[in-house]
Amino acid sequence: MKLVPLSDRIVLKEFAPEEKTKGGIILTTAQQKKPQEAEVIAVGPGRVEDGKVVPMDVKVGDKVIYSSYAGTKVDLDDEEFIIVRSEDILAIVE
Repeated sequence: MKLVPLSDRIVLKEFAPEEKTKGGIILTTAQQKKPQEAEVIAVGPGRVEDGKVVPMDVKVGDKVIYSSYAGTKVDLDDEEFIIVRSEDILAIVE
């Protein structure tokens, strides 16, 4: 099965939360931060304004930072994805 986002929506795959600090301390599940970094898996065509399609700022494969608590979580084929609007993407990590 494949997710195909509509309009200005983007499908993201979250990176796993950090299990260790840079100093080597192992973090418990309660101490692990919710990741806000993800990889772009699929991109919709863009939103329509004044009859014209506004192209998306991100592309498949980009590493992005998105708003906390943004989007909708979806489980598909034993994997978890997040579908967000383009305005929920804060930055592209280069």
